[in-house]
Amino acid sequence: MVLTVESGTPNWVDLATSDLDGARRFYSGLLGWNCREVPQGDTGTYAIFDKDGSAVAGLGPPATPGQPSTWSVYVSTDDADSAADRVQSAGGDVLVDPFDVTDQGRMAVFADPAGAAFSVWQPKLMKGAELLNAPGSLTWNELTTPDQEGAKEFYELVFGWQPEEEPIEQPDQELIYTSWRLGNRFVAGMMPTFDPNWPDGLPAYWAVFFEVDDVDAAAARCRDLGGVVMVPPRELPAGRLAVLNDPQGASFCVITPGSPD
Repeated sequence: MVLTVESGTPNWVDLATSDLDGARRFYSGLLGWNCREVPQGDTGTYAIFDKDGSAVAGLGPPATPGQPSTWSVYVSTDDADSAADRVQSAGGDVLVDPFDVTDQGRMAVFADPAGAAFSVWQPKLMKGAELLNAPGSLTWNELTTPDQEGAKEFYELVFGWQPEEEPIEQPDQELIYTSWRLGNRFVAGMMPTFDPNWPDGLPAYWAVFFEVDDVDAAAARCRDLGGVVMVPPRELPAGRLAVLNDPQGASFCVITPGSPD
């Protein structure tokens, strides 16, 4: 199945880790994923996780030795080179210049002004995820940043995202959650760094969310598989959520979306 998403919409995530076999075992046990390798010519081998035959995420070694295991977010674009120009004009950094990934697509890696890394994917043969917003697949991406106002300006200039804000009541403070709209669809979110001890110089980051049928069961299974539950299951306006680390230390979220009002 080919699922084509609009330019400016997150359409892929992948995991960079030095323990490829361990990642295969963990995510197969947690999310029911299968894994198949895709030769990449001189660049080595890239693996595709799939759920019931539909591609949901990628897996590969880190770009540099010693790099921590991490999930990366890709945003679909019609032109990776133009996206790089917009990133630079908006005050971001081009970490990896646009390049062709064989005949599959063209990509680049950027950082926003607060340091949050993200990538763009210009589809060719490989369109991106073939399953979204279903159990075992990507359902949301969220930026945590100390500079929400700067992020609003940056991502509007780069992708045309329009911010919509709503307050979130916390026991000791009120936070503002931002949802980004592209046309008539919400495509991503943003949270402030609400930890008062956030170290100076620590970059902002993008988090990935995978949908599951039962967050509590997923958290328990994560522990059984050698992972760590960083934030236990909790109720939020969007649904029931937990923050997990895989055994290699890569952080991600699992969520069971709430019923629409």
